[in-house]
Amino acid sequence: MMHQSGGCCDGSSPMCYPLGEFIVGDRDVLLGILDLRLAVGEVPANLPSADLDAVPVWISGSQFQAWKHTQLVLDVVPGRGGGFSLEAPEGWRFLSRARAFTDEENAALELAPPVVGTDYADGVRPPVPDSGQVVAEAVDACPVPAPPAR
Repeated sequence: MMHQSGGCCDGSSPMCYPLGEFIVGDRDVLLGILDLRLAVGEVPANLPSADLDAVPVWISGSQFQAWKHTQLVLDVVPGRGGGFSLEAPEGWRFLSRARAFTDEENAALELAPPVVGTDYADGVRPPVPDSGQVVAEAVDACPVPAPPAR
């Protein structure tokens, strides 16, 4: 599982833990489920099996309030990972990128309340995505704005 850290020892990077070794709080918010079955651009037909191909991604409720207007994109880049995260000794690290949602996206999100830890424990899952969730390059999901013209 992954948890978008809110700071402290390892900054605010996404952290990866063995499933069950990080306690998800009742008010933590499920950002999504990484579907390990998918390749670039593929759209899932159903949600992945919780124990085989699913990596839930969580954020604390208070941190979610600060980030709820943005799309968080998880990326993997060369470097040393956070000390508590599984990738730490592998020469790679997880990185969060973000882009602000459009007014239309924010309006759509208002209609779909997030799944929180207590809901998830009761079996609630997010809907199956209707678009591709995996991109080849982070810029495909989170474009870097062009500098202003001089």
